[in-house]
Amino acid sequence: MELLLPLLAALFAALIGGLYVLGVFRQRKPGEPPLDKGLIPWLGHVLEFRRDTLKFLERMKQKHGDVFTVQIAGFYITFLQDPLSFGAFVKESRDKLDFNNFAAQLVHRVFGYKAVDGDHETLYLSSNKHLKGEGLEVMTQAMMSNLQNLMLHSIGSASGQKTWKEDGLFMYSYNIVFRAGYLALYGNFPHKSEGSAAKAKEKDRSESEALFYEFRKYDQLFPNLAYGVLLPREKREADRLQSFFWDAVSVQKLKNKDNISRWVWDMQQAKEEMGMQEAMINKYMFVLLWASQGNTGPSSFWLLLFLLKHPEAMKAVRDEVDKVLKESGQEVRPGGPLIDLTREMLMKTPVMDSAVEETLRLTAAPLLTRAVLQDMTLKMADGREYFIRKDDRMAIFPYNAVHLDPEIHPEPHSFKYNRFLNPDGSRKTDFYKGGKKVKYYNMPWGAGVSMCPGRFFATNELKQFVFLMLVYFEFELKNPDVEIPQIDFKRWGFGSMQPVKDVQFRYRLRF
Repeated sequence: MELLLPLLAALFAALIGGLYVLGVFRQRKPGEPPLDKGLIPWLGHVLEFRRDTLKFLERMKQKHGDVFTVQIAGFYITFLQDPLSFGAFVKESRDKLDFNNFAAQLVHRVFGYKAVDGDHETLYLSSNKHLKGEGLEVMTQAMMSNLQNLMLHSIGSASGQKTWKEDGLFMYSYNIVFRAGYLALYGNFPHKSEGSAAKAKEKDRSESEALFYEFRKYDQLFPNLAYGVLLPREKREADRLQSFFWDAVSVQKLKNKDNISRWVWDMQQAKEEMGMQEAMINKYMFVLLWASQGNTGPSSFWLLLFLLKHPEAMKAVRDEVDKVLKESGQEVRPGGPLIDLTREMLMKTPVMDSAVEETLRLTAAPLLTRAVLQDMTLKMADGREYFIRKDDRMAIFPYNAVHLDPEIHPEPHSFKYNRFLNPDGSRKTDFYKGGKKVKYYNMPWGAGVSMCPGRFFATNELKQFVFLMLVYFEFELKNPDVEIPQIDFKRWGFGSMQPVKDVQFRYRLRF
């Protein structure tokens, strides 16, 4: 009996501790947001959240209002859904809301890379130097050269005659944009080692093609990999693909390439100067590949599809492209030189810019998440205040809170190519809700410390691809009446969304 009582006490203590960890005893305190733990201890709402994040958050907002705390897989996450109050989230100090720890856990799980102090700052400094401003001019030229190699190499050859080719628009767009971006960033095979410029370009095409199809396999596993719910066979395939990419973009492989971008080169050098082992640098190179090329291809697909489904938008963008080309003194003609599409030309396309921004509003859905490092007070734009606990998380999902808000964007589910244009043709930045100006009216790139540092390069990639399609190709949907496919709900929160199925189209060179 004397031994039984301590044993029962220990078991009881363990039971209570387990229930505490599962969140059974958590209650809403005065001043806190509404709390919804769900019916399943610890798991909470994770199943519904993963099944359809948008639908779940809309249901929670209808039930609790624009601020609420939910339990998801052991974490208590407070969602802020009032766009007028987003500044309180975006501008909060890193001492209270931290992005780095959350991001570090994700990249380790998905790419095998262990983050070190200063990673985020180094990435931003290098991106600001090489992926915007003067550095972006260099990258624009590199991207142009590689797009020409991939899209226009058959001009003048027998295989390049005006014969229609059929493909899936998603796969075609993703393929071309990914490969050109990869080659622009990670370099080309040297002419000298391959024997001639033509053979080097051919090897660039074949190697990047093989790389894309492996990348696509990994990309399809990405959502389950990020959530840590892979099946055993999926886990084995993910491990194989990780090893493949660690080698494909390794330090040793890059040493044998020409035209490596200063962005990639600087990031590699920075890691070496930190004393990081080469194997870990290889993993970081894979992080950069996915971060730079995982979203632009899908966005290119959506833009082309929206233009094809909206003739008035296609005409407006095409007319602008033709005007910019003419003003540059260039023209596309049989036997003539390939056009030189410069950054300066890309800065004269307000109509295309608006169409791009509208495309991203409809198809980019990042989930911005922060770890709460200390107890804090969330101050809303209307004066309300909520107490947020240390060790919880905070998040905003701009897609339903802003992008689809009918007060901010009338007819929010419709594609309007000129939504972000003023009547005088300038960029529109004034949007309102409840009579108040909304600062964060479109957030495809995130915001604050998690704002995508490569967004200017990514936008240029997208625009260059569409520009070349418009001036060099005739293209059309195989079935003009085909419906725009639904978004794949599994990818909510991971940037540019992908369709549940492809759309067939056909294309051919104009001459």
